[in-house]
Amino acid sequence: MKIVGVAACITGIAHTYMAQEALEQECKKRGYDVKVETQGGMGIENELSEDEIADADVVILAVAIGIEGVERFEEKEDAGRIISLNPAEVIRNPAAIIDKAEQLTQ
Repeated sequence: MKIVGVAACITGIAHTYMAQEALEQECKKRGYDVKVETQGGMGIENELSEDEIADADVVILAVAIGIEGVERFEEKEDAGRIISLNPAEVIRNPAAIIDKAEQLTQ
């Protein structure tokens, strides 16, 4: 499975990067491809390309604020392939989030 995501918290520091790391580690355990863009205090890092978004099975938006470029995900949203939640939820239980992603692709 290929998963892409965006992590962004209010201050754009701790929770943004903790959510990114939690998703990456859980996907690595399961052998899934993952790329997480961060939007925070350092601006946009690890920016997702249009091809990466198009090729993804699921998009995870771990965001507590409005993000730049949200329109990039409209096609995935129309297909019901987006999970939107607070970064703290990803940090607390990344396995449950990836379980949910698996359910979306069945």
